Amino acid sequence: MQNNEICKLLNIKYPIIQGAMAWIANGHLAGHVSKHGGLGIIAGGGMPPEILEQEIKKAKEITDNPFGVNLMLLMEHVEEHIDICIREKIKVVTTGAGNPGTHMEKLKSAGIKVIPVVASVALARRMERAGVDAIIAEGMESGGHIGPITTMVLVPQVVNAVKIPVIAAGGIATGKQFLAALALGASGIQVGTKFLVAEECHIHENYKEVILKARDRSTVSTGNYTGHPVRVIENKFAKQLLEMEKQGVPKEEIEKIGTGRLRIAVVDGDVDNGSVMSGQVAGMINERTTIKAILEDFINELGAERESLFKRMDSWK
Repeated sequence: MQNNEICKLLNIKYPIIQGAMAWIANGHLAGHVSKHGGLGIIAGGGMPPEILEQEIKKAKEITDNPFGVNLMLLMEHVEEHIDICIREKIKVVTTGAGNPGTHMEKLKSAGIKVIPVVASVALARRMERAGVDAIIAEGMESGGHIGPITTMVLVPQVVNAVKIPVIAAGGIATGKQFLAALALGASGIQVGTKFLVAEECHIHENYKEVILKARDRSTVSTGNYTGHPVRVIENKFAKQLLEMEKQGVPKEEIEKIGTGRLRIAVVDGDVDNGSVMSGQVAGMINERTTIKAILEDFINELGAERESLFKRMDSWK
């Protein structure tokens, strides 16, 4: 992987980025992902500035390798978050919920690589014009907030539309899917749901058990009515939201009832009344593991699947 453009851009061993999962992706998780060769990301969204600073210091205690911070650009404290990233010499930020354009000069002058998450070709082009370093093209298979296009369809179109490296996200939990992402033109992958069952991921055990028991159709998309769809494991709360949407309840009421529900699931372990965000690949994840094993399995499976593919292609001749 030493010649991979994402590895060279970010100075990492493997072109695997850990997704920024709010209430989940803290300094402990990000630090261990970076320690073992990927790029860990601390989810800054919703974090008070002092907490973000604490989480960055935790990650630094774990590793000297580069790690990043995710900036939710429309949330409060974003300017303070940027100042913290600069002061703490963070090497890369991923962005969502807004346009990083107004912050680019400040971030780039500090030597920070900027990688936005996009869900459309138009947004990818706009981000390239703004001067970002790479693009994360995230399909609707992902957990949490999602766009309308699948990874299989979105990634090759973004690759064709921009000249900067593209990272595929959404529906990736195995080396076979890693290989597919590379075949679509991506230079790396972003992974979220797979890390939920790692020992180093300190979420409530109830949350982990739900992921381990998930099947292929266990997730649903809520919030479509409000214009802010979110992929979650179907549970009591998700069914309540879907019923409210069906009845045409005002979106302000729906958004209000959803406030704080992720924390309820992640921290309190109420997986019936909380929002259990998860990608569709949860149905493929059935055992607890470690971050080191996850990263090494991705690379080993990628190599094995590549050889298997070449052999199958040879047999077609």
